Amino acid sequence: MFGTHDLLLFVVSGLLLNITPGVDFAYVLSRSASQGLRGGVWASLGIGAGCMVHIAAAALGLSAILATSATAFTVVKWIGAAYLVYIGVSMLRSRAAITALAPLAPSSATKIFWQGFLTNALNPKVALFFLAFVPQFIDAGSNSKVSAFLFLGAVFNFNGILWNLFVAWISARLLGHLGAASAVGAWLNRVLGALFIGLGLRLALSGRS
Repeated sequence: MFGTHDLLLFVVSGLLLNITPGVDFAYVLSRSASQGLRGGVWASLGIGAGCMVHIAAAALGLSAILATSATAFTVVKWIGAAYLVYIGVSMLRSRAAITALAPLAPSSATKIFWQGFLTNALNPKVALFFLAFVPQFIDAGSNSKVSAFLFLGAVFNFNGILWNLFVAWISARLLGHLGAASAVGAWLNRVLGALFIGLGLRLALSGRS
């Protein structure tokens, strides 16, 4: 289909990879706990949009620059790591208690979306992942490998968005009730803030492999 093979295996493998906790999981978790389900939904959509940047870049060959240029990879990696640390520090410094009951203003929704977008788009390891994983399921005889790559990338991203929406729903129901208590909400802010700082440091210290 569309110049691909073993599509079912691709979908199953993609789902297993999507449910592995990482930066995207942590961001959706934090926004669902602090802004409720709507916050988690906007976070999921932002992450999905960021993922499409990597898919398009990989399909057009632009991501190959990150795979071959140590300088380009390092620059993007440090920018992404700094942004994750910035989010973590902002959460640690926040005095507001987490509450899923507060209404989500349009400006807040936009901010959540773009933060989700940047946390994904500025992670060069996502670009390398698509370069390594997706081509394995493209038919060598396909007349349009770019179209096949975009199709597989869209399938992977769609499944990822569905998983993140599920995480958002679960997080809003479970952590939202805990966050209603100011003491617990402040504790969640600190834990999630420290988690983002840790993820940023891990990205900064990671290599291309």
